Order: sequence, then structure tokens, then C-alpha cells
Amino acid sequence: MRGCEGAKSKPYRPYDRVTFVNSDPRLILFFLRFLAVAGVPSDRLACRLLIHESADVDSAHRFWQEVTGLGPEHFRRPTLKHHNPKTVRKNTGADYHGCLVIDVLRSTDLYQRIEGWAVAAMAAPAKFAS
Repeated sequence: MRGCEGAKSKPYRPYDRVTFVNSDPRLILFFLRFLAVAGVPSDRLACRLLIHESADVDSAHRFWQEVTGLGPEHFRRPTLKHHNPKTVRKNTGADYHGCLVIDVLRSTDLYQRIEGWAVAAMAAPAKFAS
């Protein structure tokens, strides 16, 4: 599995909205399951594809709709990355589907709950039984 990206609130730039970005379908499904358990209905999800302009955008949209089970009404216009000829990309071909951005609309409360869980989880070192 790959790492995760998202938007983080900073003292100089408050951002109290939940956003998740990844290209790994397993992590996308994990995040969607987390949202379901947290009680977030699917009508509060907005998805956007981040993909290179040379890729098959329509195919990638179909791929992410299949993975997420979300209909086209959840998908916004994609953000196309412009080609940089100096970069040698390895993420090309039929298996390249770009990254999926999932924005949770009206998510200030959820963001604050996640922040609280993270603070509590990191407050003291975990003690593991041997």
C-alpha cells in the first residue's frame, strides 16, 4: 500500500474540511468504509480525478466509479496534470488511473472529531502486552 495525502489545517491557514487523496484502490475503499462507520452519507462526498493529460480520463472515471460504487453525480471535473518532458513517468499504460480526491462536504465536525482521536491516540505511548 502507498502513503496517503490530504489537506491539513495549519495555524496560519485553517482548513477544517476532510479531504483524502490516493491512487491505491484499497486505501480509497478503507477511507470510504471509515466514513460509513463515522456516519457520513454518500451524498456528502465529492470526488475529483487528478490525472495526466495524456491518460485515458474517461476510462479512469469508470475505474474509480467501479471501485467506489459512487455514481457520476459524485464526480467533478478532473484536474489534468500537464506533461513535463523532463520527467520520466513510470505510471503509464492501462493500469494508470490517476489519483482520486475525495472531499467530504460539510465536514468541519468530522474533521474536529478526527483531530481529537489523533490527539488522544498520540497522548501517551501505547503499552503492548508481551
